[in-house]
Amino acid sequence: QVQLVESGGGLVQAGGSLRLSCVASGTIFKLNAMGWYRQAPGKQREFVASISSGGTTNYADSVKGRVTISRDNAKNTVYLQINSLKPEDTAVYYCNVQHQSARFAPPVEYWGQGTQVTISS
Repeated sequence: QVQLVESGGGLVQAGGSLRLSCVASGTIFKLNAMGWYRQAPGKQREFVASISSGGTTNYADSVKGRVTISRDNAKNTVYLQINSLKPEDTAVYYCNVQHQSARFAPPVEYWGQGTQVTISS
């Protein structure tokens, strides 16, 4: 079982920056892809960014150029740096990881509880 704890959310003025962190703990064998999703009020959860175990990154078009995802494999942590924040970035941000419990085991998806990001105009 893997537990995910996000941090770094808060209330920020438009134009500011935030760095979100997500730490994975528990019985960890291998963390494959790690990523971030967000859900704004009244909207469906949407993909923000992901990073593979090898460091390949993917970004949603809506955040490309403003967001950087990174990971520290030694710390089982994934980060999301968001710059030039806009009011439309207001959402609950969720961490997502694909965990492999053994060498040939299929990956299992885990979600964090989410961290609130609110951008004031």
